[in-house]
Amino acid sequence: MVRTYSKPWTRRRFIKAGAMTAAFMAIGGCAKNPVTGRSQLMFVSETDEITMDRQAAPHQLSADYGRTQDGELNAYVSEVGQRLAGVSHRPEMPYNFQVVNATYVNAYAFPGGTIACTRGIMLDMESEAELAGLLGHEIAHVNARHTASRMSTSILVSLAAGVGGALIGAKYGGEMGALAGGLGAFGAGMLLASYSRADERQADSLGMEYMTRAEYNPDGMAGLMEALNALHDKEPSALEVMFATHPMSSERLATARAEANTKYLSAREYSMYRERYMDNTAALRAKAPAIKDLQTAEKHLIKKEYTKADEHIASALAKAPDDYVGLLLMAKSKAAQGRYNEGIPYAERAREAYPAEPQALQLNGLLLVRNGNFAQALTNFAAYETALPGNPYSAFYKGYCKEGMGDRRGAASEYVRFLEQVNQGDQAKHAYYRLVEWGYVQGMAEPVSNPFRGLA
Repeated sequence: MVRTYSKPWTRRRFIKAGAMTAAFMAIGGCAKNPVTGRSQLMFVSETDEITMDRQAAPHQLSADYGRTQDGELNAYVSEVGQRLAGVSHRPEMPYNFQVVNATYVNAYAFPGGTIACTRGIMLDMESEAELAGLLGHEIAHVNARHTASRMSTSILVSLAAGVGGALIGAKYGGEMGALAGGLGAFGAGMLLASYSRADERQADSLGMEYMTRAEYNPDGMAGLMEALNALHDKEPSALEVMFATHPMSSERLATARAEANTKYLSAREYSMYRERYMDNTAALRAKAPAIKDLQTAEKHLIKKEYTKADEHIASALAKAPDDYVGLLLMAKSKAAQGRYNEGIPYAERAREAYPAEPQALQLNGLLLVRNGNFAQALTNFAAYETALPGNPYSAFYKGYCKEGMGDRRGAASEYVRFLEQVNQGDQAKHAYYRLVEWGYVQGMAEPVSNPFRGLA
């Protein structure tokens, strides 16, 4: 009989095994790029892209205050987007195009075809050709599979570092754990991380290809870049988010101008469709003064200049009394100042102004908790989770409310559900130490910090 034994798994063995696994996966984890036709490293399937999109996109859209209630504007942007998608390399993807209520200047794409542009960027464009340039660029990110490629590289790097998926998940949790453990729980942050300059150049090139195929003047792409660069030079903070996720450069602008004058010279006979854009954005542009006030207010909120922020929000609401963003920003400003009673009416008005969008439910719940009204807060949190499932913090909020109402069993059930998904932060500490204190978990209890710090 031969005796066998297992050598202990030292760090060196993990590194060697991880490197070998990475090598085998690199050989097998390849797919043909739909744009270039060349084989590339890819561990994320098209089904994965669509699934992650459907899980994460609704939460990002809600964080951006939901789809604008201007149905005609949404239909118009969707029509332009679908026209471009139809001439792209992946016309079969389930594209959907949204204008979201957020006032900052940005546009973004999820890997499964959800594409959004904010009210802020819609106000800074002047033609349908510019809109086509913007949407074409975002469609290009989907077509070239830039997010999936970045995620695949991250998986390979993690494995080459010699740490298996289970270990990453156990040690780090969060996005890294989800990434290594099967791509099942990515949040919007991971899916909307910054693109490389190479990705941006390719998206520019493809975007111009798509817009000219759809018979738009290529000057629209150059005009869009000129407008964004000019705005950034004049007011850098206005494009911090967009320039962080979509690195801009004078080289990209120069390339767009050059291609419009050479490669796509014959397409310059196509229209810019300025009048059509202006007609379809008339209602939005009527709200421009209010939106500009809200953009200024958000800058003051970031600097914790609450008095100035309140003044600009009040000015915006005087111009547009039922604006969902304005109402929620005022509620958030009051919450940040600890004036919860004053914030509650604004959150309730926001919920009435846009019943289908759940962010107001969550914010109103937080304000009610801080005001000690746990039963009503629980109703809001339960309604929020029904409207927008998948946010692990819904379980924590519900547990906190049940704890405040004296329902330990109910609170414990919610805290366990929360800790199955989140194991770091003040909320996780609060949930864990309550379970210890109540005898559901054996461990050493510690003082619990404020679990709602920074959430309101």
